Amino acid sequence: MGDVLWRKSATQLAALIARRDVSSREVIAAHLARIAEVNPCVNAMPVVLERSALAGADAVDRAIKRGERGGPLRGVPLSIKTNIDLVGQPTTHGVPMFANAMPTHDHPMVERMKAAGAIPIGRTNMPDMGLRSHTDSALYGLTRNPWNLARTVGGSSGGEAAALATGMSPLGLGNDIGGSLRNPAFCCGIASLKPSLGRIPHASSLEPASGALVAQMMAVQGPMARTVADLRVALAILAGPHPRDPMTYPAPLDAPAPQTPVRVALVPHPPGGTTAPALRDAVKRAGAALAAAGYRVEEVAPPMVEDAIQTWGRWLSWEFSVLREQVTAVMSADANTFFGAFMDLFGTPTYTDSVLLFIKRHQIARAWSEFFADYPLIVGPTWCEPQFEHGYDVANARSAADVVNLMRFVTPMNLLGLPVVCVPTGIASGLPTGVQVIGDRFREDLCLAAGSAIEAALGRITPIDVVSA
Repeated sequence: MGDVLWRKSATQLAALIARRDVSSREVIAAHLARIAEVNPCVNAMPVVLERSALAGADAVDRAIKRGERGGPLRGVPLSIKTNIDLVGQPTTHGVPMFANAMPTHDHPMVERMKAAGAIPIGRTNMPDMGLRSHTDSALYGLTRNPWNLARTVGGSSGGEAAALATGMSPLGLGNDIGGSLRNPAFCCGIASLKPSLGRIPHASSLEPASGALVAQMMAVQGPMARTVADLRVALAILAGPHPRDPMTYPAPLDAPAPQTPVRVALVPHPPGGTTAPALRDAVKRAGAALAAAGYRVEEVAPPMVEDAIQTWGRWLSWEFSVLREQVTAVMSADANTFFGAFMDLFGTPTYTDSVLLFIKRHQIARAWSEFFADYPLIVGPTWCEPQFEHGYDVANARSAADVVNLMRFVTPMNLLGLPVVCVPTGIASGLPTGVQVIGDRFREDLCLAAGSAIEAALGRITPIDVVSA
């Protein structure tokens, strides 16, 4: 069975280990072998924790032999993005400046995953400081897409997505301020959950321990996997208040069911830009799957989408303009090129402008809240254009605008703190397609249920072997 263990989901592996059908050591060893086989091709996991992972697996196996009870992920491998604190490993943010930045405490997500029995197996790649939708790190190098080595894995949790897609890990941790959990999920054909703001705690033991306002109000932490079922299990483990995060809410994981049939707003072509026909078709396939599952699906777009995109971008630009000197000092030339082009695209608002941005944000949030009263779910594309070739995001004067266009239906959910489940919908021209299932705040339950229905109808497309260009 060892040769197929890396193909199984986290929940499947946990069940096998609990039943003693396989040992945790066998599971860890199978994934380490898979990492050795495919990671040289894609460079998704620059740090492999072989010794500690095998030691952790042996400890699990001894505990099971003694008859001790364990958590829902006991003995299962876990991969962790390199900007998430893991004691004993540096929190590098993908840049040489932080190559030796050693945390004193695990991130709350890591702490909870370990308590649930998961075993860290590796650290996954990301772009410099997470400020690029393409994973090319000044410290670790370029991550390649296993579907086509010439194409991007997205960013910033790009190494995580590529690791999951190729079977190096069944479950991973990332974060998202502008699509960083969702962009790579689309690019690599996996599933991810961007939770509601305040659902999953965040804390770092390294400075700056308190982020800028834009991070406090738009950045979230979340799980990535190959199945929606694994996302559901991970959310139950990760959610809830933590003493190191004063802004996490004790919201229930399940809320009252909406009136049935649940109405879904289908958005094949979001306002404000171009959408590739194959990706419009992917949204329609997802809509058809939901309709067959008993949802009431209608093609209608939520309000003020273009306003939301601009407000998100201008808010980021305003706050990062204050930090620009510090940020650019630690990033590579390409990362700075994209960062500068992004800032130029949205301009640098004044303080007065920033006050008006917060007013606009509230107007948009109110309009979407009213929309959710009629349509509890929204389904649309993750990216509106296919995965681009490496380096395209810094290739010319139009590149930054093109990247904002292709991810334009991603950023409103950061602005508004909304939950999103990403699921693949198939393959077009050799590359994954996928959709976002979006709900009102703290309605991850509705997003997960609809994501499960789409997955059941359209199937999973990973793990895969590496495909050359």
